[in-house]
Amino acid sequence: MQNKNAFIAELKKILSEPQVMLDEPMKNHTTFKIGGPADCLIFPSSLEEVMMVFKLIRTFEMPVTVIGNGSNVLVLDKGVRGVVVKFNSNLSYIRQGKNHIFAGAGALLKDVSFYAAEHGLTGMEFAVGIPGSIGGAVFMNAGAYDGEIKSIVHAITAVSLAGDMIHYSKAELQFGYRHSIFQDNQQMICEVEFALAEGRLNEINDKMGELTKRRESKQPLEMPSAGSTFKRPQGYFAGTLIEQSGLKGFKVGGAQISLKHAGFVVNAGGATAKDVLDLIKEVQDRVFEKHGVKLYPEVRMIGEQ
Repeated sequence: MQNKNAFIAELKKILSEPQVMLDEPMKNHTTFKIGGPADCLIFPSSLEEVMMVFKLIRTFEMPVTVIGNGSNVLVLDKGVRGVVVKFNSNLSYIRQGKNHIFAGAGALLKDVSFYAAEHGLTGMEFAVGIPGSIGGAVFMNAGAYDGEIKSIVHAITAVSLAGDMIHYSKAELQFGYRHSIFQDNQQMICEVEFALAEGRLNEINDKMGELTKRRESKQPLEMPSAGSTFKRPQGYFAGTLIEQSGLKGFKVGGAQISLKHAGFVVNAGGATAKDVLDLIKEVQDRVFEKHGVKLYPEVRMIGEQ
Protein backbone atom coordinates (compact mmCIF):
# COMPACT_ATOMS: atom_id res chain seq x y z
CA MET A 1 0.00 0.00 0.00
CA GLN A 2 1.58 3.25 -1.15
CA ASN A 3 1.34 6.19 1.29
CA LYS A 4 0.12 3.68 3.84
CA ASN A 5 0.94 5.71 6.95
CA ALA A 6 -0.70 8.87 5.61
CA PHE A 7 -3.77 6.93 4.56
CA ILE A 8 -4.12 5.24 7.96
CA ALA A 9 -3.72 8.56 9.75
CA GLU A 10 -6.52 10.10 7.68
CA LEU A 11 -8.74 7.04 8.22
CA LYS A 12 -8.45 7.36 11.97
CA LYS A 13 -9.61 10.97 11.75
CA ILE A 14 -12.77 9.88 9.90
CA LEU A 15 -13.89 6.88 11.94
CA SER A 16 -15.75 7.68 15.15
CA GLU A 17 -14.59 4.32 16.49
CA PRO A 18 -11.14 4.16 14.91
CA GLN A 19 -11.08 0.41 14.40
CA VAL A 20 -8.32 0.06 11.84
CA MET A 21 -6.84 -3.43 11.77
CA LEU A 22 -3.64 -3.99 9.79
CA ASP A 23 -2.58 -7.36 8.35
CA GLU A 24 -5.65 -8.85 9.99
CA PRO A 25 -6.36 -12.56 9.26
CA MET A 26 -9.74 -12.69 7.52
CA LYS A 27 -10.40 -16.13 8.98
CA ASN A 28 -11.38 -14.16 12.09
CA HIS A 29 -14.08 -12.31 10.15
CA THR A 30 -15.80 -14.97 8.01
CA THR A 31 -18.16 -17.78 8.94
CA PHE A 32 -15.93 -20.23 7.00
CA LYS A 33 -13.07 -19.41 9.42
CA ILE A 34 -10.75 -19.33 6.40
CA GLY A 35 -8.73 -16.55 4.80
CA GLY A 36 -5.39 -14.80 4.63
CA PRO A 37 -4.65 -11.29 5.91
CA ALA A 38 -6.29 -8.06 4.81
CA ASP A 39 -3.82 -5.22 4.41
CA CYS A 40 -6.28 -2.92 6.17
CA LEU A 41 -9.68 -3.83 7.66
CA ILE A 42 -12.11 -1.14 8.82
CA PHE A 43 -15.65 -0.93 10.22
CA PRO A 44 -17.54 2.30 9.39
CA SER A 45 -20.45 3.16 11.69
CA SER A 46 -22.57 5.63 9.69
CA LEU A 47 -23.55 6.56 6.15
CA GLU A 48 -21.50 9.74 6.48
CA GLU A 49 -18.42 7.75 7.47
CA VAL A 50 -18.87 5.42 4.51
CA MET A 51 -19.00 8.40 2.14
CA MET A 52 -15.88 9.96 3.64
CA VAL A 53 -14.01 6.64 3.67
CA PHE A 54 -14.64 6.04 -0.01
CA LYS A 55 -13.63 9.57 -0.94
CA LEU A 56 -10.39 8.98 0.94
CA ILE A 57 -9.87 5.59 -0.70
CA ARG A 58 -10.30 7.24 -4.10
CA THR A 59 -7.88 10.04 -3.24
CA PHE A 60 -5.19 7.54 -2.25
CA GLU A 61 -6.13 5.17 -5.14
CA MET A 62 -6.44 2.18 -2.84
CA PRO A 63 -7.96 -1.13 -3.93
CA VAL A 64 -11.13 -1.77 -1.93
CA THR A 65 -13.28 -4.80 -1.10
CA VAL A 66 -16.58 -4.67 0.77
CA ILE A 67 -18.08 -7.51 2.80
CA GLY A 68 -21.02 -7.87 5.15
CA ASN A 69 -21.21 -10.53 7.85
CA GLY A 70 -18.65 -12.67 5.98
CA SER A 71 -21.16 -15.51 5.68
CA ASN A 72 -21.16 -16.09 1.93
CA VAL A 73 -17.50 -15.49 1.14
CA LEU A 74 -14.32 -17.48 0.78
CA VAL A 75 -11.25 -15.31 1.37
CA LEU A 76 -8.29 -16.81 -0.47
CA ASP A 77 -5.09 -17.84 1.26
CA LYS A 78 -2.86 -14.88 0.39
CA GLY A 79 -5.48 -12.48 1.69
CA VAL A 80 -6.82 -9.20 0.34
CA ARG A 81 -4.76 -6.26 -0.85
CA GLY A 82 -5.75 -2.70 -0.08
CA VAL A 83 -8.72 -1.92 2.15
CA VAL A 84 -11.47 -4.27 3.28
CA VAL A 85 -14.58 -2.44 4.48
CA LYS A 86 -16.76 -4.61 6.68
CA PHE A 87 -20.34 -3.63 7.47
CA ASN A 88 -20.99 -5.18 10.86
CA SER A 89 -22.66 -4.21 14.14
CA ASN A 90 -21.29 -0.67 13.79
CA LEU A 91 -23.87 -0.10 11.04
CA SER A 92 -26.71 -2.31 12.25
CA TYR A 93 -29.54 0.05 13.21
CA ILE A 94 -33.15 -1.03 12.64
CA ARG A 95 -36.12 1.34 12.72
CA GLN A 96 -39.78 1.21 11.70
CA GLY A 97 -41.94 3.52 9.60
CA LYS A 98 -45.52 2.18 9.52
CA ASN A 99 -45.30 -1.03 7.44
CA HIS A 100 -41.76 -0.28 6.34
CA ILE A 101 -38.53 -1.21 8.09
CA PHE A 102 -35.22 0.59 7.55
CA ALA A 103 -32.03 -1.32 8.32
CA GLY A 104 -28.33 -0.54 8.14
CA ALA A 105 -26.29 -2.80 5.88
CA GLY A 106 -24.57 -4.42 8.86
CA ALA A 107 -27.79 -5.54 10.57
CA LEU A 108 -28.23 -9.32 10.56
CA LEU A 109 -31.14 -10.80 8.64
CA LYS A 110 -32.28 -12.77 11.65
CA ASP A 111 -32.36 -9.63 13.81
CA VAL A 112 -34.45 -7.73 11.25
CA SER A 113 -36.75 -10.75 10.94
CA PHE A 114 -37.33 -10.81 14.69
CA TYR A 115 -37.80 -7.04 14.76
CA ALA A 116 -40.48 -7.34 12.06
CA ALA A 117 -42.21 -10.10 13.99
CA GLU A 118 -42.18 -8.08 17.22
CA HIS A 119 -43.94 -5.27 15.36
CA GLY A 120 -46.54 -7.57 13.80
CA LEU A 121 -45.14 -7.35 10.27
CA THR A 122 -45.09 -10.34 7.94
CA GLY A 123 -42.93 -11.05 4.88
CA MET A 124 -39.51 -11.65 6.40
CA GLU A 125 -40.13 -15.01 8.03
CA PHE A 126 -38.21 -16.89 5.32
CA ALA A 127 -35.01 -14.97 6.20
CA VAL A 128 -34.88 -15.83 9.91
CA GLY A 129 -32.23 -18.51 9.48
CA ILE A 130 -30.10 -17.02 6.72
CA PRO A 131 -26.72 -16.26 8.38
CA GLY A 132 -25.95 -13.00 6.67
CA SER A 133 -26.18 -9.24 6.89
CA ILE A 134 -28.80 -7.10 5.19
CA GLY A 135 -26.25 -5.65 2.76
CA GLY A 136 -24.92 -9.06 1.79
CA ALA A 137 -28.45 -10.42 1.40
CA VAL A 138 -29.40 -7.67 -1.05
CA PHE A 139 -26.09 -8.00 -2.91
CA MET A 140 -26.78 -11.72 -3.51
CA ASN A 141 -30.59 -11.56 -3.52
CA ALA A 142 -30.49 -14.15 -0.76
CA GLY A 143 -33.35 -16.57 -0.45
CA ALA A 144 -34.65 -19.62 1.38
CA TYR A 145 -37.84 -21.64 1.64
CA ASP A 146 -39.50 -20.09 -1.41
CA GLY A 147 -38.71 -16.53 -0.31
CA GLU A 148 -36.25 -14.02 -1.76
CA ILE A 149 -35.03 -10.62 -0.63
CA LYS A 150 -36.25 -9.04 -3.86
CA SER A 151 -39.86 -9.70 -2.83
CA ILE A 152 -39.65 -7.36 0.17
CA VAL A 153 -37.09 -4.67 -0.79
CA HIS A 154 -38.65 -1.27 -1.46
CA ALA A 155 -35.61 1.00 -1.85
CA ILE A 156 -31.85 1.13 -1.30
CA THR A 157 -29.42 3.84 -0.27
CA ALA A 158 -25.93 3.16 -1.62
CA VAL A 159 -22.57 4.90 -1.87
CA SER A 160 -20.46 4.98 -5.02
CA LEU A 161 -16.71 4.45 -5.21
CA ALA A 162 -16.46 8.24 -5.51
CA GLY A 163 -18.20 8.63 -2.14
CA ASP A 164 -21.51 9.92 -3.51
CA MET A 165 -24.88 8.87 -2.08
CA ILE A 166 -27.25 7.18 -4.56
CA HIS A 167 -30.88 6.12 -4.07
CA TYR A 168 -32.45 3.17 -5.88
CA SER A 169 -36.05 2.12 -6.26
CA LYS A 170 -36.85 -1.58 -6.40
CA ALA A 171 -37.38 -1.43 -10.17
CA GLU A 172 -33.77 -0.29 -10.66
CA LEU A 173 -32.11 -3.11 -8.74
CA GLN A 174 -32.01 -5.75 -11.53
CA PHE A 175 -32.71 -8.62 -9.17
CA GLY A 176 -32.25 -12.14 -10.50
CA TYR A 177 -31.34 -15.52 -9.04
CA ARG A 178 -28.57 -14.71 -6.52
CA HIS A 179 -27.95 -11.47 -8.39
CA SER A 180 -28.45 -7.72 -8.02
CA ILE A 181 -27.17 -4.61 -9.77
CA PHE A 182 -24.54 -4.21 -7.04
CA GLN A 183 -22.56 -7.15 -8.39
CA ASP A 184 -21.99 -5.07 -11.53
CA ASN A 185 -21.75 -1.42 -10.44
CA GLN A 186 -19.29 -1.66 -7.49
CA GLN A 187 -21.48 0.51 -5.27
CA MET A 188 -21.88 -0.08 -1.55
CA ILE A 189 -25.28 -0.91 -0.08
CA CYS A 190 -25.65 1.15 3.12
CA GLU A 191 -29.36 1.17 4.00
CA VAL A 192 -32.26 -1.01 2.92
CA GLU A 193 -35.96 -0.14 3.13
CA PHE A 194 -38.30 -3.13 3.32
CA ALA A 195 -42.02 -3.03 2.53
CA LEU A 196 -43.91 -5.56 4.67
CA ALA A 197 -47.54 -6.24 5.55
CA GLU A 198 -49.46 -6.39 8.80
CA GLY A 199 -49.79 -9.94 10.10
CA ARG A 200 -50.85 -11.96 13.10
CA LEU A 201 -48.09 -12.27 15.68
CA ASN A 202 -48.82 -15.91 16.54
CA GLU A 203 -48.82 -16.95 12.86
CA ILE A 204 -45.57 -15.08 12.19
CA ASN A 205 -43.86 -16.66 15.20
CA ASP A 206 -45.16 -20.14 14.32
CA LYS A 207 -43.78 -19.88 10.79
CA MET A 208 -40.41 -18.59 11.99
CA GLY A 209 -40.19 -21.40 14.53
CA GLU A 210 -41.05 -24.01 11.91
CA LEU A 211 -38.45 -22.73 9.44
CA THR A 212 -35.80 -22.54 12.17
CA LYS A 213 -36.41 -26.19 13.11
CA ARG A 214 -36.22 -27.25 9.46
CA ARG A 215 -32.92 -25.44 8.99
CA GLU A 216 -31.39 -26.80 12.21
CA SER A 217 -32.38 -30.37 11.35
CA LYS A 218 -31.08 -30.33 7.77
CA GLN A 219 -28.09 -27.98 7.65
CA PRO A 220 -24.62 -28.28 9.26
CA LEU A 221 -24.96 -25.16 11.39
CA GLU A 222 -22.59 -26.60 13.97
CA MET A 223 -19.60 -26.40 11.59
CA PRO A 224 -17.91 -23.41 9.91
CA SER A 225 -19.12 -22.91 6.34
CA ALA A 226 -20.13 -20.20 3.89
CA GLY A 227 -23.67 -21.52 3.63
CA SER A 228 -24.91 -23.27 0.52
CA THR A 229 -21.85 -23.71 -1.70
CA PHE A 230 -23.40 -24.09 -5.15
CA LYS A 231 -26.12 -22.30 -7.06
CA ARG A 232 -29.18 -24.41 -7.78
CA PRO A 233 -28.94 -25.77 -11.35
CA GLN A 234 -32.18 -25.42 -13.27
CA GLY A 235 -34.35 -28.48 -12.74
CA TYR A 236 -32.10 -30.00 -10.06
CA PHE A 237 -30.89 -29.64 -6.50
CA ALA A 238 -27.12 -29.34 -6.12
CA GLY A 239 -27.02 -31.29 -2.86
CA THR A 240 -28.92 -34.21 -4.38
CA LEU A 241 -26.61 -34.36 -7.41
CA ILE A 242 -23.54 -34.29 -5.18
CA GLU A 243 -24.90 -37.03 -2.91
CA GLN A 244 -25.88 -39.17 -5.91
CA SER A 245 -22.31 -38.79 -7.16
CA GLY A 246 -21.05 -40.49 -4.00
CA LEU A 247 -19.41 -37.39 -2.58
CA LYS A 248 -21.17 -36.93 0.73
CA GLY A 249 -18.42 -36.73 3.36
CA PHE A 250 -15.67 -36.45 0.72
CA LYS A 251 -12.65 -34.46 1.95
CA VAL A 252 -9.78 -32.48 0.51
CA GLY A 253 -7.47 -31.43 3.33
CA GLY A 254 -9.63 -29.79 5.96
CA ALA A 255 -12.52 -29.09 3.59
CA GLN A 256 -15.37 -31.58 3.52
CA ILE A 257 -18.72 -32.15 1.85
CA SER A 258 -21.08 -32.08 4.81
CA LEU A 259 -22.37 -35.41 6.04
CA LYS A 260 -25.59 -33.63 6.99
CA HIS A 261 -26.30 -31.81 3.70
CA ALA A 262 -24.22 -32.46 0.58
CA GLY A 263 -24.88 -28.95 -0.73
CA PHE A 264 -22.56 -27.52 1.94
CA VAL A 265 -18.77 -27.50 2.05
CA VAL A 266 -17.66 -27.25 5.67
CA ASN A 267 -14.40 -26.49 7.41
CA ALA A 268 -13.79 -29.77 9.21
CA GLY A 269 -10.66 -28.37 10.83
CA GLY A 270 -7.78 -26.29 9.55
CA ALA A 271 -9.11 -26.00 6.01
CA THR A 272 -7.38 -23.62 3.63
CA ALA A 273 -9.03 -21.79 0.76
CA LYS A 274 -7.04 -24.03 -1.61
CA ASP A 275 -8.63 -27.09 0.04
CA VAL A 276 -12.07 -25.61 -0.62
CA LEU A 277 -11.28 -24.68 -4.23
CA ASP A 278 -9.85 -28.13 -4.95
CA LEU A 279 -12.91 -29.75 -3.40
CA ILE A 280 -15.27 -27.56 -5.43
CA LYS A 281 -13.40 -28.51 -8.63
CA GLU A 282 -13.64 -32.22 -7.79
CA VAL A 283 -17.37 -31.91 -7.13
CA GLN A 284 -17.92 -30.04 -10.40
CA ASP A 285 -15.98 -32.65 -12.38
CA ARG A 286 -17.70 -35.68 -10.84
CA VAL A 287 -21.22 -34.26 -11.01
CA PHE A 288 -20.74 -33.30 -14.66
CA GLU A 289 -19.27 -36.73 -15.45
CA LYS A 290 -22.17 -38.58 -13.79
CA HIS A 291 -25.12 -36.27 -14.53
CA GLY A 292 -24.01 -33.94 -17.32
CA VAL A 293 -24.90 -30.95 -15.12
CA LYS A 294 -22.55 -28.03 -14.48
CA LEU A 295 -22.44 -26.69 -10.94
CA TYR A 296 -21.39 -23.11 -10.25
CA PRO A 297 -20.31 -21.76 -6.85
CA GLU A 298 -22.72 -19.51 -5.01
CA VAL A 299 -19.98 -18.46 -2.61
CA ARG A 300 -18.23 -15.16 -3.40
CA MET A 301 -14.45 -15.59 -3.62
CA ILE A 302 -12.21 -12.64 -2.80
CA GLY A 303 -8.51 -12.02 -2.43
CA GLU A 304 -5.38 -13.66 -3.84
CA GLN A 305 -4.53 -17.36 -4.09
